[in-house]
Amino acid sequence: MTFLVFIFLLSFLQAQSTRILSSSPIFGPRQVTGLQGGSVTVKCFYPRTSVNRHDRKYWCKESTRQCVTVISSSGYTAQDFTGRATITDFPEQGIFTIEISKLVEKDISFYKCGIGLNDRGLSFRVKLDVSKGPKVPEEAELYYVELGGSVTINCAFGLEYGSERKYMCRMGKTGCSTVIDTYRNVNENYKGRVLLSPQEPAGSFSLYLTQMRKEDSGVYLCGAGTYGEKGESKELDVHVYQETSVPQGRHVINGVIGGSVSVECRYDPRGNYTLKYWCKWRKNGCSQLINNLASMTDSYEGRIVLHDNPENGTFTVIMNQLTAADAGYYWCMTDGDMERKSTKELKIIEGQPGLTGPKEIDAVIGTQVTIPCSYPCKYYSYQKYWCKWHNTGCQTLISSEQNQTGLVVNCDKEKRTLYLTFDQVIQTDQGWYWCGVSNSGHYGETMAVYLTVNGAEIADSPNAVSDTGSEVSINSRNRAGVLDDNSSPSSQEHDSSKVILSVLLPIAAVCLLLATAFVVVKFRLLKRTDLVSVGSYRTNISMSEFENAADYGAKDNVGINDAQETQIGGADEFITTPGNAEDAEEPPKVKRGSKEEADLAYSTFLLQANKVAQGQA
Repeated sequence: MTFLVFIFLLSFLQAQSTRILSSSPIFGPRQVTGLQGGSVTVKCFYPRTSVNRHDRKYWCKESTRQCVTVISSSGYTAQDFTGRATITDFPEQGIFTIEISKLVEKDISFYKCGIGLNDRGLSFRVKLDVSKGPKVPEEAELYYVELGGSVTINCAFGLEYGSERKYMCRMGKTGCSTVIDTYRNVNENYKGRVLLSPQEPAGSFSLYLTQMRKEDSGVYLCGAGTYGEKGESKELDVHVYQETSVPQGRHVINGVIGGSVSVECRYDPRGNYTLKYWCKWRKNGCSQLINNLASMTDSYEGRIVLHDNPENGTFTVIMNQLTAADAGYYWCMTDGDMERKSTKELKIIEGQPGLTGPKEIDAVIGTQVTIPCSYPCKYYSYQKYWCKWHNTGCQTLISSEQNQTGLVVNCDKEKRTLYLTFDQVIQTDQGWYWCGVSNSGHYGETMAVYLTVNGAEIADSPNAVSDTGSEVSINSRNRAGVLDDNSSPSSQEHDSSKVILSVLLPIAAVCLLLATAFVVVKFRLLKRTDLVSVGSYRTNISMSEFENAADYGAKDNVGINDAQETQIGGADEFITTPGNAEDAEEPPKVKRGSKEEADLAYSTFLLQANKVAQGQA
């Protein structure tokens, strides 16, 4: 009985030891083989934390009681390995290597590579074998992957395998189960997370694994042909460690038909990435939909956009006008020194889009257009915006302001509406426009509308002005505005007022011009009457002034010298009367009761008036 208990405890301790070792973030080859008299190199991986980068690295040889240090980064080397063992640390890459030369048979043993002062904890067990040759077996290729991260595996076989089946399988107790192959077979556990992409030259291909899980650690094979029957294969040893500095976000996104989804893809901002793109996963590859270099699939015009934010290591992909065919797996892809990929699953569920409005609008050049976008109460406190879509992004036209009071106001049951208004549409306004909401810098739901601009302004349009029979186009730039629900009618009243003003202002200007001309003419006529005595059509002298002819008869013309000229109604008309200078100074007095003199003066007046009238005519 005691013996059975001892066996049980020994098995338990061994299992616990294996579990601890398997959970250790230190990773290396399970077995390495070198030729006798030759050398071998062991590569060990570790997380690139600040402590690990500066801590002691070592290589030790197991014995029945302990693991005896062979060499360490502190400068120690065991006597048996002096001159034939070296250790090199690459802290920026999270790797240190051990090289042992002049191999002898007694070097065959189990070793550990690790970090720290002893082998308890951060270490990995490696078996070293020494062969007499002539060849050594090919070692498994190691892949060290962060939890939730991704890995790229390149497999190359000869040109003779160009037309053969390519595959990746995972080793297990009963054989090697297919993960993916070129016959479109995909293991359900890896659906949406694995890609197989043919490469040049023929016989070569790449494997991409993303959203790595802890249970993905293990031994895999990539090959050409059929495992165990024909062809070639290569062993792959994949280790997934738990520590990761890059959060991946949620991996399942729900959308509704006609609605939209917004996905944030994360990457390490310290990496040197020149390309970021979004692709849809298929069993035979991943079709790129859009990237940060303004390249996009034509069928997604107007319904997809990519916003890159290198400062916080994210790029956001927005897709709208969703259909049932959009359901599936999508990949966030980057390239660079530290390639990083992640996968998202889009599910189409029942429901209605939050943002609603027309999907297409037709307009005529020069007319006013208003595009509505209704949003539910749940978006009341969100920032709303309109933007014009391009393949390089969606340029914001104008956005609503946040609630300045900072208070949360209960939303009415009826939906609120955001309007995009063009005072006068021009041809370049044609295109896609997006209405959207955002919250705390994160993009939310969007709605896409296509504006079609047709023809030219019509002649009787209130926005067209005619000049001598020809149409003059008003080519002012459109103005976009965001309004609330009840602001649309006031906008129409404003337009009516503008039409009335455009009619009344020219009439008022003409009336003002005529009034000014009339005043000027009248002023000149009044001024001219000062030069006219009597007889002119413009005279201001009434006939009553001549009722007493004896008082005024011919008095103005009495005593003028022969040489004196007086203008009456014209420059070429002169009247001279006899007299001398002395008479002019003191004119003789005329008897006021003389009827002859009155008759003479009245006749002179009539004669002068007649001449003036003829001269003015």
